[in-house]
Amino acid sequence: MTDAASPPQKLGKYEIHHEIGRGSMGVVYAAFDPYVGRPVAVKVAMADALRSGDAGERFRRMFFNEAHTAGMLRHPNILDIFDAGLDGDKCYIVMELIENGDTLRSYCRSENLLPVHQVAEIMFRCAKALDYAHRQGVIHRDIKPSNILLTQDMDVKIADFSIAHINRADMSQTMPMGFVGSPRYMSPEQIQEDTISGQTDLFSLGIVAYEMLTGHHPFGGETFSNLIHRVINEDPTPMSQFRPDLPPMLERIVHRALEKMPERRYRMGIDLASDLSMAFTHLERPQEDIPAREKFELIKCLDFFRGFPDTDLWEIIRASVWLEADTDEVLVHEGGIDDAFFIITAGSVEVSKEGVFLYNLRAGDCFGEMSYLNKIPRTATVTATGPLSLMKINPTLIEQVSLDCQLRFYKIFLRVLTERLSRTTERVVRG
Repeated sequence: MTDAASPPQKLGKYEIHHEIGRGSMGVVYAAFDPYVGRPVAVKVAMADALRSGDAGERFRRMFFNEAHTAGMLRHPNILDIFDAGLDGDKCYIVMELIENGDTLRSYCRSENLLPVHQVAEIMFRCAKALDYAHRQGVIHRDIKPSNILLTQDMDVKIADFSIAHINRADMSQTMPMGFVGSPRYMSPEQIQEDTISGQTDLFSLGIVAYEMLTGHHPFGGETFSNLIHRVINEDPTPMSQFRPDLPPMLERIVHRALEKMPERRYRMGIDLASDLSMAFTHLERPQEDIPAREKFELIKCLDFFRGFPDTDLWEIIRASVWLEADTDEVLVHEGGIDDAFFIITAGSVEVSKEGVFLYNLRAGDCFGEMSYLNKIPRTATVTATGPLSLMKINPTLIEQVSLDCQLRFYKIFLRVLTERLSRTTERVVRG
């Protein structure tokens, strides 16, 4: 094992600084890439494990499996892998450095739980990241709190793909199937060494969510055999037993993620993310209760949906959240981060920047589109000037409509952005 007190000064081209963590696979150092000019993290494989014959060769394959599988993936909530290599007898992987970060393990204790809405948002991002990985054919197989990093600004990064499985016809599977992973977070099919899919990761994520919301494991189990028995045969303890204040919708979402039969579980990460998105909206403010036919007649008259066929309008209605706001209620805060945008169905809002009034928007107008497209901080504050009704739309919900509807939606979206830019340019010229 590499001596923590005297790390190597250099590995390949990378300048090693100091140790920042260690686990079963290796030691992680803060380092610097002088060619690119950026800080990185370098994971070095445990030397003793590499030297133990056939087991050492298996360990080497597992170690570099992380570089192979995670290196295929590019997602804002998956830790980036930049490089991998050998330096003498040392195997190393070069990764994105999360400075002063933590893992979700710190927030799975009952005395240190995060606010409910923050847990919902973290799980939402994890579900979307897993959905992306699964669509690339990658099953993580070891989702647990210590493998989900938390940045200083409370963003998440899924890490450690060392036992991930690639399930694609054009590639041989990277790691053998079977009893691999962390038993405390395994799905029933993973424990029983049955065929697995991305749904096994969603079950594991359900356990993580349960722990972050209650500070307890859903199946308890004082011994290994007792834990395994309960995961396979018994229902999870209701979360309300530990947290009576939790929204019932969150209880239902987590319970569905923990369904023992895959056919009753969430099929894709996008389905879990969609339900979490709805729950997160409910935690902020209640959804407006408008009959579906009334919603249809309301948006059919809006300029934003000019040219939409009726079938697409119904899809959009099903993929959006309807909200209401009171006079002077701030809907978007300058500098805030959110990937949703809003379409006003009734009423008006005032848009301001640094306390200076910019313009008003009315029924049929939209706002928040730049953050929706680029996931950048909000550039202005939007405040209701009277009673307001609006639709909230985010990328997760739009991904559920048909491709034809998505193409038509983004075509209209582009038209709105062009008109907004034209009006902004005119104001600058006149000013």
